Amino acid sequence: MNIFSNHDDAARNQTTHRSRSVELSRVLMDFVDDFRYYKSPSAITQLFELSSERYDALLAATGYYLCDELHLDTPRWILEIPACKEPWFVSGMESLKAITLVESPLQFRLRKIFVLENFLQRV
Repeated sequence: MNIFSNHDDAARNQTTHRSRSVELSRVLMDFVDDFRYYKSPSAITQLFELSSERYDALLAATGYYLCDELHLDTPRWILEIPACKEPWFVSGMESLKAITLVESPLQFRLRKIFVLENFLQRV
C-alpha cells in the first residue's frame, strides 16, 4: 500500500482540474475573438448543453456582455441562465477580490461572477 496514493490522487485531480480550466479559458477567449470579429448573432442563437453551474453562468455572462458591447439583441436563453449559488471570484486570488467587486462588469455581477474589467481583453 502506498501511503502517498491519496496525495498522488489529489495532485493528479488538481492538475486535471487546472488543465481543464486552462483549456476552457482558451476556448472561451477563442469564441470571444471570433464573435467580436464576425459579429454574428447566429453563433449564440441556441442554448448550449448545461453542465456546470459556474461555467454555464460564465458563458451566459460572456454572451450577454458581448451582445451589449456589439449592440446586438441578447437571446432570451442567455438571460435565463441562473447565477452561481455562491459568489465566484474567477481569479481565485484573495488579493484581487476587492478590486473585482468594483471592476466586474454588470453582466457578470448579475450572475455573482467577479472578474477584472479587462477579463475579456487580449493583447
